Amino acid sequence: MKAIHSAVVALGTVIVLSSGGALAQAGMKKADGVLTDAKGMTVYTFDKDSAGKSACNEGCAKMWPPVPVTEERVAAPYSTVTRDDGSKQLAYKGKPLYLFANDTKPGERKGDKVKDVWHVVTD
Repeated sequence: MKAIHSAVVALGTVIVLSSGGALAQAGMKKADGVLTDAKGMTVYTFDKDSAGKSACNEGCAKMWPPVPVTEERVAAPYSTVTRDDGSKQLAYKGKPLYLFANDTKPGERKGDKVKDVWHVVTD
């Protein structure tokens, strides 16, 4: 029974460490209630995207640069989306993530609610 208890405790520790590591692994963090990249820049989602597919390409991607995948593997709730140009984009809960070109300093949220289709990630 003691061996089972030790195994459960060890497993619980691994689960806690790996779920806490998901943010760090993807370089993402929470700042003032919103998701940011490793540099503290606010990230956004786009209502016109479908799960696992980016609808923001070419000119759109110049104003809303996709958040690139920087790790070989990402942990849930993150995933990888393959863009039309073949590059890899980070997604959160299946939704591709973007930066906003007009955000020039960490913590800015100038892209939130642009055209009612761009949103900061709050959960």
